[in-house]
Amino acid sequence: MGKDEVTRSAALLRAMGHPIRLGILDRLRAEGEICACDFTEHFGVSQPTISGHLRTLRESGLVRTRRNGTQICYSLDPGALCDVQRMVGQLCGSAS
Repeated sequence: MGKDEVTRSAALLRAMGHPIRLGILDRLRAEGEICACDFTEHFGVSQPTISGHLRTLRESGLVRTRRNGTQICYSLDPGALCDVQRMVGQLCGSAS
């Protein structure tokens, strides 16, 4: 892995490294697309807390957004997840 790839992978893993953010990713995997307001009740935290976690995921490239009127809907970005999968696969392959 090159230096840029390591830096990108580290940023993705850091973004995934919080239980709520990992939970958000898992819900998006299961449901496809979810409006931001629907995460608050599920995780039992405030809207500003959810917004901060969604911002981290969006800025890392793990999720993408789509505006639906006044709502912002989130979905997974498969390209970023493939980057994580590839990096972890490379680590697993070198551990043999």
